[in-house]
Amino acid sequence: MSPGVGTRFEKLVDIMRALRAPDGCPWDREQTHASLRPFLLEETYEALEAIDSGSPMQLCEELGDVLFEVVFMSRLSEEAGDFTIADTIDAISDKLVRRHPHVFARQDGDSPLTSTQVIEKWETLKARERAEAGQSPKVKTTLSGVPKTLPSLLRAYEISARAAAVGFDWARADDVLDKIQEEVDEVRREVESGATGTLSRAEEEMGDLLFAIANLSRKLGIEPEGALRRANDKFTRRFEAVEQAFKSRGSALHDATLEEMEAEWQRVKAATEGTEGAEVLGHKGHKDHKG
Repeated sequence: MSPGVGTRFEKLVDIMRALRAPDGCPWDREQTHASLRPFLLEETYEALEAIDSGSPMQLCEELGDVLFEVVFMSRLSEEAGDFTIADTIDAISDKLVRRHPHVFARQDGDSPLTSTQVIEKWETLKARERAEAGQSPKVKTTLSGVPKTLPSLLRAYEISARAAAVGFDWARADDVLDKIQEEVDEVRREVESGATGTLSRAEEEMGDLLFAIANLSRKLGIEPEGALRRANDKFTRRFEAVEQAFKSRGSALHDATLEEMEAEWQRVKAATEGTEGAEVLGHKGHKDHKG
């Protein structure tokens, strides 16, 4: 019989302990929480890429790398006398039970919840926990728990979700569409006025537009960071196909006219349409260009 999950996890913890031992790996012994920060971020993004690839084996490997970073950082904290990997596990276990009363504290006769209701209750519970934590010397607010290090689009999504959890939200997705149109009009006015500069009104209005778009994503149940990542990938594939087409004819892309590039883009688009999902804007040269 193969070892159980607990035994395998203990093996990983023991490996980490050996790497950090006095006679362990010099590189591992030099690391700190700060030095491991970029590795944790990198492994997370590689796991996301593995999800997009659809490869179970690649995802398995990348999740293992993420798990190792968690064990590594917990080991550093244990050496500092702060907490152990067991404390880390207890913390998430307790939180999951606490935030899923519809599963772990369900009473006979309770009506089952939809996934939307579960999310609403979860956000409400988190908001309540943050409010209770506000009694500590370090005052907590509804939005203070959103990490500033998140990618800005994802942070906008999380901020709006926290605000919505306490009732500050649009009633319908259509209302957000109206807000987006309002922001588009404001950006247009700034552009037409010739506004420039990194701290210009145009930049501020552009930020408001992106924030409104993140809100619409939330209302539609779409994670905007993933949606934009897929859009980036699709644009990259199509643009590289355009570039390759010119190379195959012995031409360089930078020597082509905008009209020639547009014509090739439309050919690539027609060849891939229906296999890549929603369309992406190709370039900004034509007002009637839809991607």
